[in-house]
Amino acid sequence: MGTKKLLFIVNPHSGKQLIKNHMLTIVDDMVKAGYSVMAYTTQGPEDAKDKVIEEAGNFDRIVCCGGDGTLDEVMTGLMISGIDTDIGYIPAGSTNDFANSLGLPKMMVRAAQRAIGGEPFPCDIGEFNDDTFVYIAAFGLFTEVSYQTSQQLKNIFGHVAYLMQSVKSLYDIASYNLRIECNGQTITDEFVYGMITNSTSVGGIKDMTGGDVKLDDGLFEITMIRMPKNPFELSEVLACLANMIADSKLIYSFKSDEVKIFSAEPVSWTLDGEYGGEHSEVVVRNLKQRVRILR
Repeated sequence: MGTKKLLFIVNPHSGKQLIKNHMLTIVDDMVKAGYSVMAYTTQGPEDAKDKVIEEAGNFDRIVCCGGDGTLDEVMTGLMISGIDTDIGYIPAGSTNDFANSLGLPKMMVRAAQRAIGGEPFPCDIGEFNDDTFVYIAAFGLFTEVSYQTSQQLKNIFGHVAYLMQSVKSLYDIASYNLRIECNGQTITDEFVYGMITNSTSVGGIKDMTGGDVKLDDGLFEITMIRMPKNPFELSEVLACLANMIADSKLIYSFKSDEVKIFSAEPVSWTLDGEYGGEHSEVVVRNLKQRVRILR
């Protein structure tokens, strides 16, 4: 029997760039587990995706090291290639929401051991028009913040950077008139933020998506926040997001395997924290247990 082949994709700029301190140990563990390893460092946006599309069929396992955006690229590449391969994930980003949801170790070498010899977990993935996302599709208030916040600032402050940046921009809140079709109902309202998630935390804030979140149940948690009319309502929204209050008439919250969102003007979206384009019509579907992640 030939040696198993492992493609190790590394984003060297993720988080605090700690992977540089652990790379040799991790590759050595992979070799000791019986793998022939090809390590590849990403050279820019979309590079991880392109590498997976090009190489997925030549490897028995793919392991990626980076933030949730790097994992998103690898998953997208895998979906496009049509190859059915287990994915190992070594989280190295500044918040690692999805890794926390999966219960992966925070220590890189321990997470690598799971990526090499863990149990495959059949996980839901999101279809967003012609694209895919791993754990969150979002628009509005905090999303523009996430790709306007510099990588260096993210590295130093983690999710606090998102909140710091958002406080500066609260005085100029953009809102969106949307029609939402979901679970046989139609909602028409003015919104400042929306997220379609399969995660127990967002922006490093736990339980922001509600309770009883399962990553393999074929359902998204959907949260839509109406436009606050005054500072009191704005405080109520922020308190709700920080779990200081449980319920608010300003927030729509429900579960579904599909949602359609329509707007007169194009709306900017983020997919797993990366820019996902502008869309005036969005169809999001849950692809139940479509990918396997080792944990």
